[in-house]
This record gives sequence, structure tokens and C-alpha cells, in this order.
Amino acid sequence: MRAAVLVGPGRLEMQDVPTPTAGPGELVLKVGANTVCGTDGRILRGEKTAGVRPGVIMGHEFSGYVHEVGAGVVGYREGDLVGVMPTVPCLRCHYCLNHLEHVCVDAKLFGYWIDGGLAEYVHVSAEAIERGAIVVADPDANPAEIALAEPLGCVLNGVDNYGVTIGDSVLIIGAGPIGLLHTMVAKQMGASQIIVVNRSAERLETARQAGATHTALTGDIDVPTYVKDMTGGLGVDVAVQCIGALDLFQTALMSVRNGGRVNAFAGFPKGEMASIDPNLIHYNELTVTGGSNMGRNNYRRAVQLIGDGTINVGALLTDTFALEDTAAAIEHASAGKGIKTAVVPS
Repeated sequence: MRAAVLVGPGRLEMQDVPTPTAGPGELVLKVGANTVCGTDGRILRGEKTAGVRPGVIMGHEFSGYVHEVGAGVVGYREGDLVGVMPTVPCLRCHYCLNHLEHVCVDAKLFGYWIDGGLAEYVHVSAEAIERGAIVVADPDANPAEIALAEPLGCVLNGVDNYGVTIGDSVLIIGAGPIGLLHTMVAKQMGASQIIVVNRSAERLETARQAGATHTALTGDIDVPTYVKDMTGGLGVDVAVQCIGALDLFQTALMSVRNGGRVNAFAGFPKGEMASIDPNLIHYNELTVTGGSNMGRNNYRRAVQLIGDGTINVGALLTDTFALEDTAAAIEHASAGKGIKTAVVPS
């Protein structure tokens, strides 16, 4: 089969590799679609190396159809459309045993260590099946949309951390794919005011379609002042930072009301420090959380929400590339073109 193999930093090669087969307890999936995110670009450029195996087949946001069912496997049939949670937790470490499997210290990930979805077929080990990585989706769903259960599941984990309730006001900093997913979920959770700010205008219309009640260009406004003008001088209940710019963390802290919640959802440059005023947290009694990865529960929720149409992730799919053009697809996504890019094997 054809596969996109990470030979080394900056080196992605389309190769002919052996087509996998399913042994006892295993599955083989025919890839339906693999969506591309900024992390793929960071892996390819050598900026992200933790847990990444040289020679791995890339791709961690993907779905597929069950192609072969190994002996003893139950719950899956040939032809089933399934989503693949990329993280395979150990289920033995302190975090797994305390309901924090998404920060498992011994996890292995599809597309990082385990061969991923930028190929024609994917092998799924018995370990991955037993640990809940494979979730059956609505058979009529678009495979590219089911692939987006990965970023949606991560967003759901973030929402669990910062909380949105009916009537809340929410600031989303950044209108990339992640910011737009936070916007969709905030609307679904009952937020009455959703303010999305972004540095470029082209995605703000998509943000409005996703549920934003107010949008603005960051270059045209002082964000905290704008937010307080929109909220009667108080600030929002929740601010979610979806761009990994260090200075925007202070912006988020300044934009929430007393007792508000700030979530650092974006990944930030490794080894660099943000300058913030800790008195904002102290005197205003702010709650600050992060958001990284997801557990099995949120991945299953994401597959369901996409399959039943509750969250319209299809609105984010703007570009499709063939498997042979994987390098171009990653470059396209890394350059911020479109919103979500899918690689679809022929």
C-alpha cells in the first residue's frame, strides 16, 4: 500500500509499504479520511519530537472502514465506519487510575509512535481495541467529519475544565479550527454571548455562522476594552485562548469578570515564558485551567455529536487532497490556508 512515512525532520516520503493484516484480536481499517492539523506540520518540521518514532506513518485525525476482523474480535463488522482515538493510554499509571487517562505518561499515539492514517490501510492492535480507541460511527456520516472527532473531543475536554452554562458570556481568542469548534460547543451549551476575535477577517464570517454573536479584528481593537464594552463593563464569564501567542494570555486574564474562568487551550512555544500580572488572578479570584488531549468518554461523545448532526463540523472542511499529495496538504494547512484540510485516499 501507499503511505506517508516520516523519514526524519523535514523529510516525508510516499512509500510502498506492506499492507497490514489482522491477527487474532486485531483489526485492519481502510482509511476513509485523515484531516490535517498544525501538529502535523510541527512533527514534520522536527519541532515536536516527544513520542514520535522515526519511520512512523503520520496522521492522527482519521476515520476508516473496518476492512478485516481478526479472530476473537467482537463489536466490529466489516464495513463499519469507525473513528480512531489517537491516544492509546496505558490504563496503569497514576493518571489513568485517577480518571486522567488523557494525560497518561506512558500513552502511545497513532501518527506519532503507532502507524497512523496517512495511508491506504491502518493496522489496529488488540491493545488499542481493548483500550477503547476504536468507536463505531453513524454509517451514513462523512468519513472526513468523523476524522474531526479528534479535535472536537479535545475541545470537549477543555469545556469540561472551564465550564459553560446557559446564559454565560464567552470570549474565544482565535478563529482557527479549534476556536471555531469552541464557538460551536459554547453555542450548544447555551452561552448567550459569544465574542470571537481574530487577527484576520476571512474566518470571522465562519465564526458568525458557527454561533458568534460578536466578532472583531484584534488589530482594530483593544480586546479587554472591547469585551467590557460588550458586557456592560464586567468582562466575560469565560475566556478561551486558542492561539499560542504568549502575550494573549494576559489579554485573556484582563477580559474576564471577577470570579471568571480563563482556559489556556492553545499550545505555546516550548521553553518560552509569558509575562502576566498575577494580581489579576489573586484579587479577581480567577480560575485558570488548561486543555490538552481527551479521554475515551469525550472521544465517544464527539463521534456521537458529529454523527447525529449536533455539531456541524462539516462547515470547517474546506480543502481535500489526494494521499499522494500529503506533503502539500500539510504545507497548505500549516500556512493557515482554508480551515480544515482532509487527505482522502482514492
